[in-house]
Amino acid sequence: RKASSSPHASQPHFNKYPFLGKGQGTLLNKALMFHMDGALLKSSSVFPYFLLVAFEAGGPLRAFTLLLLYPIVCLVGKERGLKIMVFVCFVGLKEASFSVGRTVLPKFLLEDVGNEGFDMVMKCGGTKIAVTDMPRVMVDCFLKDYLRIEYVIGRELKVVCGHFIGLMEDKKTSSGSMELEKVPREGKMDSPVIGISCFNNSLHHQLFSSCEVVYMVSEADKKNWQTLPREKYPRPLIFHDGRLALRPTPIATLFIFMWIPFGIFLLLVRATVFFLLPYKLSILFLYFTGLRGTLIVPDDCRVSNELKQLSKEGGLLYICNHRTLLDPVYLSMGLVQVRPPSLSLAAVTYSLSRVTELFAPIRTVRLIRNREKDSKMIEKQLQQGDLVICPEGTTCREPYLLRFSPLFAEKTDHIVPVAIDFHVSMFYGTTAGGYKSLDPVFLLMNPTSHCSLTILEKLPRSYTCKGGKSKFEVANHVQALIGKALNFECTSLTRKDKYMILAGNEGIV
Repeated sequence: RKASSSPHASQPHFNKYPFLGKGQGTLLNKALMFHMDGALLKSSSVFPYFLLVAFEAGGPLRAFTLLLLYPIVCLVGKERGLKIMVFVCFVGLKEASFSVGRTVLPKFLLEDVGNEGFDMVMKCGGTKIAVTDMPRVMVDCFLKDYLRIEYVIGRELKVVCGHFIGLMEDKKTSSGSMELEKVPREGKMDSPVIGISCFNNSLHHQLFSSCEVVYMVSEADKKNWQTLPREKYPRPLIFHDGRLALRPTPIATLFIFMWIPFGIFLLLVRATVFFLLPYKLSILFLYFTGLRGTLIVPDDCRVSNELKQLSKEGGLLYICNHRTLLDPVYLSMGLVQVRPPSLSLAAVTYSLSRVTELFAPIRTVRLIRNREKDSKMIEKQLQQGDLVICPEGTTCREPYLLRFSPLFAEKTDHIVPVAIDFHVSMFYGTTAGGYKSLDPVFLLMNPTSHCSLTILEKLPRSYTCKGGKSKFEVANHVQALIGKALNFECTSLTRKDKYMILAGNEGIV
């Protein structure tokens, strides 16, 4: 239908979603401007993203303050509510160290992208311009790096002496036209601009008035959208940081803060029981407190007999993928069911906090990243008993396997791959840019968690270095076996890649 009278010389046509159909061929080569918050994301509320900024960048107290102000944010209107959230979340934060928009928010934003909205945006083949109500620093990385959007239009935050002061740049009446003029009009931008917006988008009315046609998305349309499948991500999400594992809606955030005192008490109970009771009793108790697990073994009887025979020759080398710092602990608990209890098990660690090592229920051996010394240390430990190594060198939360270091391959031909998957309900027990000493605290504070442990077949001698394979072939083969067991994708990314992306360093501790 036609737009109402406007002071602009050329008025856009406003059409209702969906528009992909008879006329989609005419849109493939035209430039596209779309409202990210209203026409791409399924959720209509931006509160969870500001809560993530408050919690991950400012701490729990700042997040709790934002939660208390949520009723006021809802009552004062969209523009004033946005200003309140921006002030609470950003005031006092250092601009140089702000990384939540790059390390935390992309995961939650990708999980909120509607499949239908994504198709609308991606089927237009011209230059794509994203418009957002949120400060640009929050969504710039998500839109440019993960969705391959060329230009992002959003308000900047004011900075004084390197710190955010919690205020956005003023939104002038003509700012829409002025911001659009900053986009280089070259190539496909010479053609008319097509717009995709939502019915309640009043903050960027002037900006979308410059479009030839604007297609409108309603809340009823968005309720029927499906979540964007992972395989359609323009760039795969492999690394992300932050402590919160669930989307912090107002209700979920309230539950988090109500749970924290109980979580601390549960943490102390779980740790005490695990240290004081025998393995088999502690496993039963921890199961009833929410720490669940599944053990899958190819052939219990054969594995047990083989372990007894190998204990006379030397230790077994268990090779695991790395999901949490408790991976070796869960493996040791699982092995109680399939091997003689007299056998010892040690875990090779690196960059584990001293606090975690001090309270570890199994023996730990710290590597120093010196290949020759680490190699001798591994050989020595294998002579004393079984050893577990996570050759990825760091944890990965998503269904991907990082490149396996080949250091383990030449040490023994008694190699047993172990596939581990771990799911938490509230908090992640790993971090790249935070305090590693708090990893076990957050992990054990979860209301529930589940560890799936699959002990695979021992490698045949022909697939080991003593059977003629190179150490790189052995490492890649073990990675492929674990990846197949978990249905994870194998990558060539390393520990260094993860820390450079998430923390801007090489992860040296």
